[in-house]
Amino acid sequence: TGTGKTLAFGAPLLQRLRLPGKDDFEKFKFYGKPQALVMAPTRELALQVSSDLTKAATVLGARILTIYGGVGYDEQLDALASGVDVVVGTPGRLLDLAHRRSLDLSHVQTMVLDEADEMLDLGFLPDVERLTAMTPASRQTLMFSATMPAQIVALARANLNHPVHVRAEGQDAQATVPDTTQFVYQAHDLDKPEIIGKLLQAPNVGKVMVFTRTKRAAQRLADELADRGFDAATIHGDLNQAQRERTLKKFRHGKIKALVATDVAARGIDVEGVTHVINYEVPDDPKQYVHRIGRTGRAGHSGVAITLVDWSDVTMWKVINKALDLDFAELEETYSTTPQLLADLQIPEGTKGRIAAAKKVDHDKDHRSGHSRGKDNHDKDDKKHDHKRSDEKKSARPHRKRVRRRNGEVVARDAQS
Repeated sequence: TGTGKTLAFGAPLLQRLRLPGKDDFEKFKFYGKPQALVMAPTRELALQVSSDLTKAATVLGARILTIYGGVGYDEQLDALASGVDVVVGTPGRLLDLAHRRSLDLSHVQTMVLDEADEMLDLGFLPDVERLTAMTPASRQTLMFSATMPAQIVALARANLNHPVHVRAEGQDAQATVPDTTQFVYQAHDLDKPEIIGKLLQAPNVGKVMVFTRTKRAAQRLADELADRGFDAATIHGDLNQAQRERTLKKFRHGKIKALVATDVAARGIDVEGVTHVINYEVPDDPKQYVHRIGRTGRAGHSGVAITLVDWSDVTMWKVINKALDLDFAELEETYSTTPQLLADLQIPEGTKGRIAAAKKVDHDKDHRSGHSRGKDNHDKDDKKHDHKRSDEKKSARPHRKRVRRRNGEVVARDAQS
């Protein structure tokens, strides 16, 4: 992770394209049909790969199209009709367009399967195999995978011709990034937001990615951090593609300090300037731990990975610790006020986990960008206003005289009668 895979396969892929001005262009009779296909498991990763290839292809003039679901068909269909040289996309939408006969893969000379193990986890392998069958047998195939489970090995044997197996680390090297300093603390769930709030104010902290296991936990934490006054947002599967793209763009540009994400939504995302990764919840397996902390310490930069282990997750953490041969088997009970934690994370003494005032609610951001800003504030204000008006109406009513009678005779009147 973070080793530069995109340009490793992207540079030769682009160089091999038959484009106007090249010596072999005149012999190529299918200009405008995709010559290269890159498959990625998520929309965010597809967009990121496409962006990197587009930058690299500036001088070449290659036409690169990103294809993914969650958006309309028209723009993608128009681009295919106009002609493209490289297609980067997710398997589902690629297969959809291929079945519509809008996407012709019969002239692909290079095919790349990026994050193959994640495509396995998401159930995309049948789609990958169908798409592969639509490409020429003479193509070159490259497959990238952080792990090599049996199904991925079988996929490689079925679709690669005498492949060369390249490992990005030594046989005995750990999968974790050496430039990332790791801290693991046993912390109570209710104290975790306070710890993160303090960390966000430390002088050495840039962009921060926080990982949760569920969409609900991600949204809840982002709302909590926003309520504490921090620029926080979330990306998870319940947000539409436009919301996720806008949120990621703001995070890249530094308008968001903390991005809370689920594993699938953040897979493969490469954002410059991420100094800290926080495992708010222990990941489900060692592979996820490696992918999470791989969002920092990328391309030679240093980073910090912090894992907050609740009491109920201690057993799960021990499995990860043993599998990756880490040095955090015994965890000390840690709180947001523990001096060792403050010293480890360089948090100034006296720092509180809350900024003076909560961020003002921006409903446009709430509904369109995935930004977390307490969405119920206006509702509460409206209710207060309604109660106030109701009280005013009550006070404006004329006082009704009350008279008590017994056997037809008046025995008492109220004070104003």
